[in-house]
Amino acid sequence: MVNTTSPIDREGPVSLSRKRKKELHKLQDQASRLWEAQQVLVSDAADIAREARRQAGNYGREQIVPQARDTYGKYAAPYVDRGVAVSKHVVNDKVVPAAGAVVGSALSVWDAANETRAKLSGGRIPLPAIIEPPKRGIGAGGIIAIIFGVAAALGVAYAAWQTLRADDELWVADDPLRAPDA
Repeated sequence: MVNTTSPIDREGPVSLSRKRKKELHKLQDQASRLWEAQQVLVSDAADIAREARRQAGNYGREQIVPQARDTYGKYAAPYVDRGVAVSKHVVNDKVVPAAGAVVGSALSVWDAANETRAKLSGGRIPLPAIIEPPKRGIGAGGIIAIIFGVAAALGVAYAAWQTLRADDELWVADDPLRAPDA
């Protein structure tokens, strides 16, 4: 329960004269009116800030974005297009054939190993006296898995960036009486 009595009205160790109490009541009334006026002012400032944000958005869409598109198309687009073409060339003419060659070699080795295993189990090839242990290391499957893993990680990072980027219009002010930052 909130105490609605003024500290002036309460009896305390210091007693005030009627004149002082009247002056203090008057001062309290003036402070209350000032507080109300400030709240109206803050509300009006918030309205102005919202309208300014809306107008800035309109200006950006109508003036800045078209000019930026034109400038991008004139200066940056040729370089970006050339970069995309080079990237496609590298991927299509270098990476894919190399990955295909690695996969093809791995499958050939696999087939040869299966054939040798079949010959050994059938007794058609005599076993050598000393068999060296196979070398351990990353194989063709590991290389392909790394390539696909990096591509997947890049996709996840891009999706997270799109999800978590700041978008000012999605935020709601915590205190409706406080003017937003302009």
